[in-house]
Amino acid sequence: MKKLLILGAGVYQVPLIQTAREMGLYTIVTSIPGDYPGFRYADKAYDINTTDREAILEIARKEQIDGICTSGTDVAITTISYVCEQLGLTGVPGRAALCATNKAEMKKAFQKGGVCAAQFRVVRSPAEALEAAEDLGFPVMVKRVDSSGSRGITLVKERAGIPEAFAEALRVSRADYALVEEVLQGVEIGVDGVVHRGKLAFLAPHEKFVYRSDRVTIPVGHGFPYRGTEAVQREIRVQIERAVEGLGLNECSINADVFVDGEKVSLIEIGARTGATCIPELITRYYGFNFYEKIIQNALGMQLSFAPEHEPCPCMAKLLMSPVDGVITSVDEAALGEIRRSGAEIKLDYPVGHAVERMVNGTTRIGHVIAAVDKVESLDRIMTDVYRCIRVDGDTLEELWRK
Repeated sequence: MKKLLILGAGVYQVPLIQTAREMGLYTIVTSIPGDYPGFRYADKAYDINTTDREAILEIARKEQIDGICTSGTDVAITTISYVCEQLGLTGVPGRAALCATNKAEMKKAFQKGGVCAAQFRVVRSPAEALEAAEDLGFPVMVKRVDSSGSRGITLVKERAGIPEAFAEALRVSRADYALVEEVLQGVEIGVDGVVHRGKLAFLAPHEKFVYRSDRVTIPVGHGFPYRGTEAVQREIRVQIERAVEGLGLNECSINADVFVDGEKVSLIEIGARTGATCIPELITRYYGFNFYEKIIQNALGMQLSFAPEHEPCPCMAKLLMSPVDGVITSVDEAALGEIRRSGAEIKLDYPVGHAVERMVNGTTRIGHVIAAVDKVESLDRIMTDVYRCIRVDGDTLEELWRK
């Protein structure tokens, strides 16, 4: 029986673990200690931080693994690369892993590779951040360099907001510097794919749904297909291929955030892993093949095929989130059952009695909804029905979101 080491045991790794077991693989999972659901599904679990590459390498050698992978997180990418290079396994090269997990190195690679992207400055103090913002022109984005998602990223519209934004970026970062970027214009979309045996073997642009406040933008869902023009679709491929070559990405899934303005395509960032927020599930529904299987097959060094297994099926997903901190006091399972019978997939991350956090980024989800719809308005009606079924501190989430 082949052995697969999966880094991370959170909600975004659970489907990967489950798929690996369905494929007949022996699953080994590592994560920091905690009440993480992935531990319950693995054949063996270790309480080890996924960033501790030497400890992970020791486990990989001890268990004589055949492959190593993750999904939905950047934190473990450099560890995966290190283990693969030490043991001769299939995975993203070391330099590429660094560029894909450090926004400063990524932007430099974009620049060198001719990728259309935002102008930026690397800054090490509030004074440097202010100087960069004035040079680029307000508004600007102030970002931590070592994260995916929305933590440590702030939209700043005037001088007074720079010190706080810089402090927040460093507060949640392991680095002592940050980025200041120009704000791109256009419609934000997502792009996922796979780089296999030296080429971009699979590319899947998709709609992206976000929650915007005055200071942050939080990804909350995605939709397939992306209906951009043929010219835009071609330009997306051009820019992604330049980014892949510039960073040296290979033998990995990719997840990119992109702005489309007319026929201009600009990359925000690209990661060496699949996206979160139900992207693998949507790819699976849309194309017919199990995308988690592709991630696992790639990690095992197998030949991949991305031929669709049925006619493309439009589908969309959004995260379930709470606007307040609280405790789930009840769930109307009967009503949820009716919604599920209409064709929607509804997953709740926590049982009644569990605490939930108010929405601050993509990790503070409490579940998700996936449906075979092609209009976001149709999905939102389902979301409203689901929110009416979940109570936090006695109020339905639908009521709380309306307050």
